[in-house]
Amino acid sequence: MSGAADSAPVGVFVHERALCESNDVGAGTRIWAFAHVMKGARVGRDCNVGEGAFVEGGAVVGDGCTLKNGVLVWEGVTLSDGVFVGPGVLFTNDRAPRSPRLPEASARYGDKSWLARTEVGRGASIGAGAAILPGLSIGAFAVIGAGAVVTRDVPEHAVVAGNPARPLGHACACGLRLARGADGGDVRECASCRKRYVLRGGTLQPTT
Repeated sequence: MSGAADSAPVGVFVHERALCESNDVGAGTRIWAFAHVMKGARVGRDCNVGEGAFVEGGAVVGDGCTLKNGVLVWEGVTLSDGVFVGPGVLFTNDRAPRSPRLPEASARYGDKSWLARTEVGRGASIGAGAAILPGLSIGAFAVIGAGAVVTRDVPEHAVVAGNPARPLGHACACGLRLARGADGGDVRECASCRKRYVLRGGTLQPTT
């Protein structure tokens, strides 16, 4: 699948200087200049794949995702629907990497046992320049700060930042940081949409 518009998957915009080798790309998705979507990658509907982004075969990108410029999404990474990935974000997929061409290490790469899978939940946001270590789970609506190095799982709605990334609070589904509600305690309330949450057992849950 070349970058030419007449060879793009039906309903998909592929810039003339992009390369889309995958036939599994959803309608309404836009792939911009110098981006590369490899054969075997799956990209959902209504996504935006920015300039210079790379999506390797075996990676999965859900519907309505935004991949900004220079994002690298490798095999074994799955992004759920509505994930935002900021410029220059780097995913990884091997906990003990060696070149498979190194004779001492080549036996490790004879199958996929080396592959560590990473899952990013619905609506999560990952800030510019963050690095996500392999084999992690990032919960729905979590927020990863710019430049963070994520070394452990991130719960739903959690806000983390730093190197290594550490918890700073919680975020609403709309994206804003949550403050304690008027009731105090474990209640959190969004100053924008007024949605309320309660912290139960370390997990943030919407109130009914």
